[in-house]
Amino acid sequence: MSHTPETSAAPLQADPADSAPTGSGPGEAPAAAVAGAAKPASHDSTLPEALIAFMLDRWAPAARELPQPIAHAEVFAARRRALSKLFPAETLIIPTGHEKVRSNDTHYRFRPGSDFFYLTGNLEPDCVLVMQPQEGGGHRDILFVEPNPGRSDKTFFTDRVKGELWVGPRLGVEQSRARFGVDECRGLPELDAYLSGLVGAVTRPHRVLRGLSRRVDKLLPQHDRDKQLGEALSEMRLLKDALEVEELEAVVASTKRGFEDVVRALPGGRSEREVEGIFNLRARVEGNDVGYGTIAASGHHACILHWTRNDGVLEPGKLLLLDAGVEGHALYTADITRTLPISGKFSPEQREIYELVLAAQEAAIAEVKPGNDFMEPNRAAMRVLARGLERLGILTVSAEEALKEDKQFYRRYSLHNVSHMLGLDVHDCAQARQQVYKYGKLKAGMVLTVEPGLYFQLDDETVPPRYRGIGVRIEDDILVTETGHRNLSIDIPRTVSDVEAWMAGLWAART
Repeated sequence: MSHTPETSAAPLQADPADSAPTGSGPGEAPAAAVAGAAKPASHDSTLPEALIAFMLDRWAPAARELPQPIAHAEVFAARRRALSKLFPAETLIIPTGHEKVRSNDTHYRFRPGSDFFYLTGNLEPDCVLVMQPQEGGGHRDILFVEPNPGRSDKTFFTDRVKGELWVGPRLGVEQSRARFGVDECRGLPELDAYLSGLVGAVTRPHRVLRGLSRRVDKLLPQHDRDKQLGEALSEMRLLKDALEVEELEAVVASTKRGFEDVVRALPGGRSEREVEGIFNLRARVEGNDVGYGTIAASGHHACILHWTRNDGVLEPGKLLLLDAGVEGHALYTADITRTLPISGKFSPEQREIYELVLAAQEAAIAEVKPGNDFMEPNRAAMRVLARGLERLGILTVSAEEALKEDKQFYRRYSLHNVSHMLGLDVHDCAQARQQVYKYGKLKAGMVLTVEPGLYFQLDDETVPPRYRGIGVRIEDDILVTETGHRNLSIDIPRTVSDVEAWMAGLWAART
């Protein structure tokens, strides 16, 4: 379980309504930055003209050779062609989004829009992919990117947001065309005029992937058909190709190493924040980042599903629920949960609840197969949990009664369904239609989590005191195959005996 990801030598022309210092939209960079204004910070000194002239003088010529194409450029191109077939004779506009303000004039590290990356492999902010329909059929791919004037324009050292001496080099127009294998690249300053040409006396049919760039959204009036573009991209991404499966296998393996880092540090560990920092180090060393906010929930904090404050202490005898995933350089993320005994051994009560959750997970995983409903693993897990809750005396009605649609009493203790799709986003393919996703059938190539849990709140008087404050979740990443399924995270121990032996072995190797 996990949670859910806008500046240039004038990529977009800002209007006065967009000049508010708080940004162009929720969390977006201020419009002045998006428009490329080299606005100095409040603590900057004035630059004399003589210094500007000196800074522009005597730089070695820029390299003329074009960059090599990105790895797997043919895969990204094939995805664009598949999307093209779905929307013939329509212009498709897919922005990546912009850097987002963290505080005042500092930004979060940029992470591309998932659909844009899926179609291009491009990691730079502000870019926009336009797929322009051709008279003979198909589309011409036009990538709007940040120009790179090199050392010929003072912004390379005056622009804090885009200047190369501030934030590093960018590819530029021709270099981006060669790098990403598109038909054409244009500079972002040309985007406004291009998009404006799609509307007017006769509106040319187009679709926009909304919510990523306020500026693009404003230039093109919203239509109901826009939603179908987002749906189509999500539904394309439901089925992972061989390259995507390889990426997921790699980040799962990296996540396992991150979990091992945490286990090694538990003896003498003091806080949830240490756990978060240790895991996140692995994510930054081996990948792009974490795929979502790491949940390092000790003791009763494990009963809070998305506990990311991570400010609690690690207490001997308690459990640590670690829900974390490495996001790789290609932006695919793992999503794994293990519940670990901080002292290395489960207490009898902890073991009892853990083994019930594990049995529910095993029942759910068994239902991951082509042709089954997406919800069937959830139904299987809930049956096991309800019967276990009845056996423990926590449910005072029968499991069959508690499972009825008009009752669902078991959900007081389990709270969430057991699966979501996984890929470029931790909650992947979120815009897919419900009849294709939630109420659809599982197909080979889908990757989903299976993650049942039980959570007994400290103040829940329906729960025997010995269980209160125990929270357990076990989560694995499962690939649907032609004949059934494959657990991509099977190498991370799950059973009580395996978890205890795993922890003991890692601790023994430290001495």
